[in-house]
Amino acid sequence: MQMNQLYSKFNSKSLFFGGLILVLCFNFQQVLAQDIPDIISKKEVASINFLPDFSYAGYHFGNISLPEIKEKVILATDFGVKANDNLDDSKALLKAFKAANEVAGNVVLQLPAGKIILSDILYIERSNFVLRGAGSGAQGTEIFCPRPMMYLKDQESLAELREYLTSTGKRQVEKENNIDLPFSQFAWSGGFIWTQVPNQRVKSYMEKYETPPNVFAKVIKGNRGEKEFVVSDIKGLKVGDVVELDLFNKEGEKGEIIEALYRNSKTKIGYSHWKQPNLALVRQQVEIVSISKNKITIKTPLLLDIKPNYEALLVEWKHLSEVGIEHLRISFPDAARVAHHLEQGYNGVFLTRLFNSWVQDVTINNAESGILTEEIANVTIKDIVTEGKNIAHYTVEMGGVHNVLVENLKVYNKAVHPLSFNTFATKNVYENCEIFTDPDLDQHAGANHQNLFDNIKVHFDADKSNTYPLFAGGGAGYWKPSHGAYSTFWNINIDVNGTNNSPIELNGMEEGPFARIIGVNGNRTFSVKYGPDAFIDFVNKPMSKIPSLYYYQLKKRLK
Repeated sequence: MQMNQLYSKFNSKSLFFGGLILVLCFNFQQVLAQDIPDIISKKEVASINFLPDFSYAGYHFGNISLPEIKEKVILATDFGVKANDNLDDSKALLKAFKAANEVAGNVVLQLPAGKIILSDILYIERSNFVLRGAGSGAQGTEIFCPRPMMYLKDQESLAELREYLTSTGKRQVEKENNIDLPFSQFAWSGGFIWTQVPNQRVKSYMEKYETPPNVFAKVIKGNRGEKEFVVSDIKGLKVGDVVELDLFNKEGEKGEIIEALYRNSKTKIGYSHWKQPNLALVRQQVEIVSISKNKITIKTPLLLDIKPNYEALLVEWKHLSEVGIEHLRISFPDAARVAHHLEQGYNGVFLTRLFNSWVQDVTINNAESGILTEEIANVTIKDIVTEGKNIAHYTVEMGGVHNVLVENLKVYNKAVHPLSFNTFATKNVYENCEIFTDPDLDQHAGANHQNLFDNIKVHFDADKSNTYPLFAGGGAGYWKPSHGAYSTFWNINIDVNGTNNSPIELNGMEEGPFARIIGVNGNRTFSVKYGPDAFIDFVNKPMSKIPSLYYYQLKKRLK
């Protein structure tokens, strides 16, 4: 009897302490949940507020680090490139490029330390090619371009753009500044270092130049966020192929794909969404993992549901891979700025038709555009600095690209669009970037959607009204709204200059629908005005637990 009583007392105490531990654990979990946004910590919130998985952005889908290529090295000095002699090195550089292009396998073209003068375009037109300098700092490699591209021979690959600008009468008109001049072809294209696949059209401007794509399969059905979909008419497709998935709007102004892009938002939709039925409205570059009868699996999730009434095709996508540009500085002279869209061609790097490639450790001084992009996928651009006295159009721009990661970009110069997601950009990420003057998180219209501004810090002076247009969206009216559904801002840290401690309203976006704005904080009290149907949470709270959504999702996926 005494043993039973003792057991009963012990069991009661165990239950008490066990219950106490459960209560303490529950309370601790509640505290943790308060430090994590609801869209992550609460299933009921996440289930009705879709948050894209951005973790596939970057080189090799973020799965591996950037490589250090140590194989065949070609020295530019062996071909007459001589730094610091104040003579033009263009001809010698072109000879060095030609020699490097003849090397089989991986090749590195090594530039010397010091100042190199360039007055021609360096085209990278092959895979497995690295252009490497001796560093981006004072003792490294500087490529100095003394005159803009407008003084070079017209590039054949921009012929369609030139015709488009002329035929449509694109002009920059500023009556107050006595400006009425045609757009420059270099406003958003071209660069002194230029990757391209020879004889391949990069961007569609005029329907008369459209040619039938090489179709590998018709896509019949698939679900957003999944990697497997149903196809028919498979021809010549094999595992390992990297192709493009194109979705077209063949249904006109009320096309169902427009409704999917903007979630039936009441915002006005520009006519380019339906007046170009042969131009893919949504495109993503995909790698084929498996083919099983009428089902295909790819490495990355589908952007949208694919329905039988869409025209969805897997088509050939010609591209380069394993191209690197690293450890150098590109500089331009101080130059007078005429106006927006009238850029002369002081552009640093133009990346087109790249897959699984990178740019790293590059400083760009006085550029009108530092790095421009078009038709690239799974490229990492990291450790970039833009600086100088000149006002830039873009710093590092993402246009018509998919799964591109721009990481650790520091913007010290003034730019019209310091960070910009442009036409057709999808699932791209700016991560851990900082803008030191006149910040603008631009989304530039043209069916761009599901892009991420992640862990961004900005500095600005508040105006007298205590407002700031941080979310201003550019782009032409015929491609509006500024973005589609699920554009995401995560952990935007704001440093407002001055001693005035008044609350500040962040605004600038009136028509981009269904954005996710999660984690706006800084040295003032902020409110966010963003429409329509934006999901806004975690304002004026530090994001200490999950400072980067990209790395949170990547770590979770790689587990």
